[in-house]
Amino acid sequence: MPSPFPGMDPYLEAHWPDVHGKLVTYAADALNSQLPEDLIARTEERVAVESDADIFAGLSPDVRVIEAVGATAPQGPEAEGGGRLAPYRLVAVAEPLTERFIEIIDSAGDRLVTVIEFVSPANKRGKGLKSFVKKRTALLSGGVSFVELDLVRAGSWRALMRPHHCPPRLVSLYRAAIRVPAEPLAVYLQPISLREPLPILKIPLRDGEEPAQLALQPLLEKAYQNGKYARTIDYSRPLDPPLQEDDTLWARSLLKSGRNA
Repeated sequence: MPSPFPGMDPYLEAHWPDVHGKLVTYAADALNSQLPEDLIARTEERVAVESDADIFAGLSPDVRVIEAVGATAPQGPEAEGGGRLAPYRLVAVAEPLTERFIEIIDSAGDRLVTVIEFVSPANKRGKGLKSFVKKRTALLSGGVSFVELDLVRAGSWRALMRPHHCPPRLVSLYRAAIRVPAEPLAVYLQPISLREPLPILKIPLRDGEEPAQLALQPLLEKAYQNGKYARTIDYSRPLDPPLQEDDTLWARSLLKSGRNA
């Protein structure tokens, strides 16, 4: 079964690491089917930069709670009288979060042309935000175009857009931002609505070349189907973070009509 939402499904945000990985892979494949012969889209990866607070801040399933018992438990605070505070000690183990992204390279000169990022919550807060912006600035200064696709609501998207300010009429739940080296002070903004299918995005290539066309909606539908999310998502549960009131009412109506169909 397809997602009940016409575009981005906000319930997928809770499964973002898996969805993110699928979207990166499918997007690279889609681009390679249409890029000029001497351009190649490849997936690369890095370890996400997070602060100690970030790892508990939302969507990552890479934080597990394990049980340490008896002599295997590290020494901790003890209660009065020499006894432990409780028989069990729970420890949160944060594993490194690996993020993937797309590089379009010129195979003839082995030159990096464009970077495409599906933004994660870690890219929009704390140390991760600073690292992401630093990387973006360095790439643009080096003549590389930079495309951000923001399909998750956690984190500060406004901070990610600085120094640009988004006018109220262009504020949307999701968005794409495109930056090109030829216009270092500009950002091309593509608002993305919850209530409409994801757009076809223009991906900048080399100077004088027509942009590639990246149809986002088929990629999301493929990720939803291959992840078998129709079997596991409980659409009766409230979203975290919640939608705004008008979007909440719209989503409830949409889901109700889908269940009654």
